Amino acid sequence: MINTIAEFERHWSQELEATQKVLKHLTDKSLGQAVNAEGRTLGRLGWHLVITIPEMMSRTGLHIDGPAPEDPVPASAKEIFKGYNIASLSLLEAVKVHWTDATLLQKDEMYGQMWTRSETLTALLFHQVHHRGQMTVLMRQAGLAVPGIYGPAREEWAPWGMNPPEV
Repeated sequence: MINTIAEFERHWSQELEATQKVLKHLTDKSLGQAVNAEGRTLGRLGWHLVITIPEMMSRTGLHIDGPAPEDPVPASAKEIFKGYNIASLSLLEAVKVHWTDATLLQKDEMYGQMWTRSETLTALLFHQVHHRGQMTVLMRQAGLAVPGIYGPAREEWAPWGMNPPEV
């Protein structure tokens, strides 16, 4: 649970960098990759991360720069990366400027429930981690390299002079 603005800043900055690492590996061709016909594509998942930031935070009254929820998924991986940077950096700045530690205790209507702003920021962090994990699976299916996030990915063991763990 996020308890202070400084804590949010630290966690969001780390997860922002991790998400940027994933998004940088996407290609325009890979955006159509899905696990099956009913599943979200890699592009849709990346765009979902982007549009959720301003959408969710608008429910708290905080204005975040970025695309609108109804904006279509771009055909360009660079556009998804750009949109993510705008929204995620805008969120970081807006929280630091407009909220205080006491503000985190305020409650807002969030999808039919009342959440503290602390709960909202925590949910947004977990939401990003969850969908980023889904994206790495689709990246493997699309033949893309997957960057290490909380440790080295399979592709990163050899440069460290190590063998990847056995599967």
